[in-house]
Amino acid sequence: MAWLWVLLFGFVYFAVKGVWTHAIAGLVLAFLTFGISWLIYPFFAGSIMRTNYLRKGWIQVQ
Repeated sequence: MAWLWVLLFGFVYFAVKGVWTHAIAGLVLAFLTFGISWLIYPFFAGSIMRTNYLRKGWIQVQ
């Protein structure tokens, strides 16, 4: 479901979740690509969030 929020709010979603590297990268890419990256970034949002939580020590439940 993260893809939908990234599609709607872009880099703001990552900023709210505390993933600052992707929030800043999303903002820069949005300016450089005139917003086209905003349509591509949602495809990677799920894995970005999963990786972020795993690095913080969370355990994935099947």
